[in-house]
Amino acid sequence: MTHTFRDIEKILVIKLRHIGDVLLAVPVFRALKETFSDVSLSALVNAGTEEVLQGNPLIDEIITFERKVKTLYPIRRYLKELGFLGSIKAKGFDMTVDLTGGDRASVISLISGARYRLGWKSEKGFIGKKYAYTHLSEPDGNKHMVLQNLDVVSQLGITTNDLSVNFYIPDEDKIFIRELLKKNVEEKTNIVHIHPTSRWLFKCWKDEYMAEVICWLIEQRIKVVVTSSPDKKEIEKAKRILSLVSYQLSAISYQLIDLCGKTTIKHLGAISELSDLFFGVDSAPMHIAAAVGTPVIALFGPSGAFHWGPWDNSYSSEFGVQSSESKNPYNQKNGVQTFGMHTVIQRDWDCIPCGKDGCDGSKMSKCLDDIKPEEVIEMIRDKLKAKG
Repeated sequence: MTHTFRDIEKILVIKLRHIGDVLLAVPVFRALKETFSDVSLSALVNAGTEEVLQGNPLIDEIITFERKVKTLYPIRRYLKELGFLGSIKAKGFDMTVDLTGGDRASVISLISGARYRLGWKSEKGFIGKKYAYTHLSEPDGNKHMVLQNLDVVSQLGITTNDLSVNFYIPDEDKIFIRELLKKNVEEKTNIVHIHPTSRWLFKCWKDEYMAEVICWLIEQRIKVVVTSSPDKKEIEKAKRILSLVSYQLSAISYQLIDLCGKTTIKHLGAISELSDLFFGVDSAPMHIAAAVGTPVIALFGPSGAFHWGPWDNSYSSEFGVQSSESKNPYNQKNGVQTFGMHTVIQRDWDCIPCGKDGCDGSKMSKCLDDIKPEEVIEMIRDKLKAKG
């Protein structure tokens, strides 16, 4: 159904989620810009996630919400939150698009004073939450998150044929990473970017298995760049993996570049862009690698690839359909699936996806542990061979 929206000059898109979630919202900005050509688009995201949107020409302003406000004493928190809401209202938005679905985002939408307030139809949240919006859409919960985000606006006639998820890297970051790799990589040597960690450890593979794959790559004279976030737990895990590699191979310094905890979000994109392949787990760097057009092999455990699998930017040109009509690229509940240049390795067990933080709250996922290095190595070999 197409709705008539009049006099739209300023739009606020709200996505108060994690880094990968924010990146997958990019096609919504394109749909809004194509529908309202002269509009000014603002994005409201959690502090620490804004870097995935920086440099995107579709977005005129990025506003960040400091999550640390939740830890303040009640009175100070109340004053901070009130001040923040006042600053949003003062901007005079004509439309808000809530892609978050949470209570906070709905309150921000309402307080903004926008004439049109678009959001998800949901039974969750406080009583009367639906009245915070003027228009509610009902995304198909079985679709990929890119398509679910688009459903919020496409069901109201705001559409685009270009479903690309774009990630922009400043020239200085590209040059920095290119020079770094140039010093450490011989010409015509394949490069594989490996990001073995996630903020959620139940999404991570066994250290021994990851080390075995890295060793195999090094033995094939393939350069390996290993990264992780600066988070203490992630760095510790990455270092354990590298210690296992070092124990097995004396030539580690020659064929492996350790950048764990040393990169920005833009650096991660630059590394992936210069690599022949990205290998890792379900994480934000996986989504960034896919966005810059690098083939991805991703290990999935308790989460669903039909929601969170790496997005192939050839989708829109290949299918040439608008978002409301788009079919889900990962059409199976679980198992090994390929979408464009990307492949998800996952078990086809009945319990997958469970969405739980490990089996029986253990923070360890048996479905991930069941994936063996030999299976992954074969997939990596095929991908690199296909890339030439």
